[in-house]
Amino acid sequence: MPDSPNSEATAVPQSVDAEMLLGFWYPALRSAQIRGRKLEQAMLLGVPLVLGRDSGGRPFALRDTCPHRGIPLSYGRLDSGGLLECCYHGWRFEPTSGQCKEIPSLTADSKLKVERIFASAFPCREQDGYFWVLMPEQKQAASGESPTPEVELPQLPVFSDRYRRIHLWAEMPTTVDHGIIGLMDPAHGPFVHQSWWWRSRHSIHEKEKRFEPIPNGFRMSPHAPSSNSAPYKLLRFYAQAEAISTTIDFVLPNRRLEQIRAGKYWFSSQTTVTPITRQRCRIDFCAAWNLFRWLPITPLLRSFGNRFIRQDQRTMEMQAEGLRHNPSLMLIDDADRPAKWYFELKRAWLESRRTGQPLRHPMTGPATLRWRS
Repeated sequence: MPDSPNSEATAVPQSVDAEMLLGFWYPALRSAQIRGRKLEQAMLLGVPLVLGRDSGGRPFALRDTCPHRGIPLSYGRLDSGGLLECCYHGWRFEPTSGQCKEIPSLTADSKLKVERIFASAFPCREQDGYFWVLMPEQKQAASGESPTPEVELPQLPVFSDRYRRIHLWAEMPTTVDHGIIGLMDPAHGPFVHQSWWWRSRHSIHEKEKRFEPIPNGFRMSPHAPSSNSAPYKLLRFYAQAEAISTTIDFVLPNRRLEQIRAGKYWFSSQTTVTPITRQRCRIDFCAAWNLFRWLPITPLLRSFGNRFIRQDQRTMEMQAEGLRHNPSLMLIDDADRPAKWYFELKRAWLESRRTGQPLRHPMTGPATLRWRS
């Protein structure tokens, strides 16, 4: 049976909100932040990391803690042999496995098994201009197992060999869940993002969109883009007779994917909301396109995109003031139905990991939602 949205308001489930999902890939840093033999710090799901490239240029991520005396390994250096050397006592570690290779203070007759000492290492891959790190589930971390990826490394979909790409980002003083439901919220646009090139309060009108379940997420089915946004009007002019369609996916734990297609022209974006700590998150926006290649569009898109993200950032800062007082919150249909699906998906995923049973998707079939924005 298709979902049948009702008009009831429901409370935001704070017990689910407190959970950060482990066992997934998260973007820790942008590739451009890590150059040559430089070491960089990052905080991911409350875990301090040191990231860099080994002697072969491959990315690595270690817990930013020396297992000897706890000093951050990021204060050390990569030596000429490609080992990560701690700044305190010179212990050296192989950066991709974390295995200790040398302890300078040991004498020749020492019985210590150096090779049995490890700094905690995390799977790390480079994709679409990010260092992605797989954060293991608690049982793997406690056992010392090397986490085996069960989910595919996220990738921005592209539809031709030649395209331009851009990265934007901002930190938010809020939980990852408030960041995510803010990301998928369809009703705030005319109020938070008012501008001549986007939309205004006067452009609000009723919309109807069809949604469908997909593995670990849901999709806003292909549809004609909004008629009250200047960029889409420009796209219609550029594409001329070509039909334009937009598809938007949300996939656990934190990914919003949007593709706009008009014949041979396309625009593809991936937005992630990554928990830095329980009370702070970061939005990373990556987009690629083959539109308007004759225009210097990248600086223009960067300017408009940064303004757009800063508007969301400022809204989250204001919301954080109110959330400090632990108010009771509500979600309403239909505009908040995607947020409800997100919380239900998250709860179902946690239950699946607890029981070992397949995830029970909260959507039993397609659903049509209506709202004004």
